[in-house]
Amino acid sequence: MNGVHDMGGMQGLGDLAPEAGGPVFHHPWEARVHALTIASPTRGNIDVGRHQRELIPGPEYLAMSYYEKWFRSLSKLLLQGGFVTPDELASGRPAAGSPKGEPRLPAGAVEAAMARPGSYIREVAAPPAFQPGDAVRCRNLHPRGHTRLPRYVRGHVGEILAWRGAHVFPDSHARGEGEDPRHLYTVRFTARELWGEAGGPRDSIHLDLWEPYLERA
Repeated sequence: MNGVHDMGGMQGLGDLAPEAGGPVFHHPWEARVHALTIASPTRGNIDVGRHQRELIPGPEYLAMSYYEKWFRSLSKLLLQGGFVTPDELASGRPAAGSPKGEPRLPAGAVEAAMARPGSYIREVAAPPAFQPGDAVRCRNLHPRGHTRLPRYVRGHVGEILAWRGAHVFPDSHARGEGEDPRHLYTVRFTARELWGEAGGPRDSIHLDLWEPYLERA
């Protein structure tokens, strides 16, 4: 969807300030929000969680910190899934007589789970439509739901550098329509193609893009 979260290529939002050797979390509550999100029964579909953060109104989104967005998304998904009531969420305590759920991730399994890489790679019968070296154009799509196609490349031409196999398609997954795996490619765009004369003549960017986002140029 076209929202303030899609900041690639935008100007006037301030400089990025990487913190070399900085803390993983700046406040103890951030670590707790991270842990709650990982252990939540809503964690089974991370694309739904990403889209929930995209639904935060623009002025609020820009004023919130990273983990404030995570907490807003988690709270909304827990309410929508019926895992908590508004009163329980406000008080932080379960209602009297409420059923006890099994944790999605028991404490003893956390370390191993966090160290084990997940994978969204899937098998599909259809062959890839593109091969390395092919010229492709990003389709000019403007979905109202979740997408991983940045606005600043829509309508622009790039070159397929590599085929990455088939992966869960986030646009469908976020709508609750199943994994719908599609082929994924690394695509190279020159800076001049994206930003005209303002782009450095020797600069380029690489993006991993799903097949439904692309057409032959």
